[in-house]
Amino acid sequence: MTKSELIAELAAANPHLPARDIEQIVQTIFHEISAALARGDRVELRGFGAFTVKKRDSRTGRNPRTGEIVAVEEKVVPFFKAGKELRERVNHQDGTES
Repeated sequence: MTKSELIAELAAANPHLPARDIEQIVQTIFHEISAALARGDRVELRGFGAFTVKKRDSRTGRNPRTGEIVAVEEKVVPFFKAGKELRERVNHQDGTES
């Protein structure tokens, strides 16, 4: 699902809200999650999962085209861990809620 599809589904489910308001809400949520991760904070959405950042140490790697050894600098990457409810819902075979 893309962001525009999410906005369209939310607009269909909430006809009393203008689509531009729903788009602003979605943009604000994504912006706040991104800002929190940029600060190094953890974002937890109960029943859905948690967004965190993980530090990857510097290392040596290889250029896949040439095989040349290159230095890969340390970096911080976003990480998502699914919550129990989400994992159970995704793994439930018939698509109905338990």
